[in-house]
Amino acid sequence: MRSVIFQCSAFTLAHSLTLILSAAGLLSIDPKIVEPLIAISILITAIENIVQNKVRQWRMAIIFIFGLIHGLGFANALKEIGIPENHFIGSLLFFNIGVEFGQLLIVAMAYFLISKWFGKKPWYKERITYPISSMIACIALYWTIERILF
Repeated sequence: MRSVIFQCSAFTLAHSLTLILSAAGLLSIDPKIVEPLIAISILITAIENIVQNKVRQWRMAIIFIFGLIHGLGFANALKEIGIPENHFIGSLLFFNIGVEFGQLLIVAMAYFLISKWFGKKPWYKERITYPISSMIACIALYWTIERILF
């Protein structure tokens, strides 16, 4: 669980950085570039879950880079919603807190419903990690193709 907390923290720090910079108008990248990159980052992570047996040292750097990309996506979503100028900082803060809460909720649910009970079982990777990661990879591949072509 400690490794997961560090990975979530790196992702959070990175996406918070680009979310703030983008929302403040200091950084802007076309969503036609960002959206496929988000899908590709999910695809790469799912494939890594299948082919790697343990967490490598460079994974934190990859997670940070993917967090930067996802932050740009969150910023684009926030721009679509709109931020009132007189409540810019509060809106940005609460949007980011909402994203974090959702992320932590999903990680905690996955941990307490699956990993805590079955994570040490010899069949865990074969019956849980590989099938779920394969489904995620297929969905991410579809999203990648969809976001590039349409």
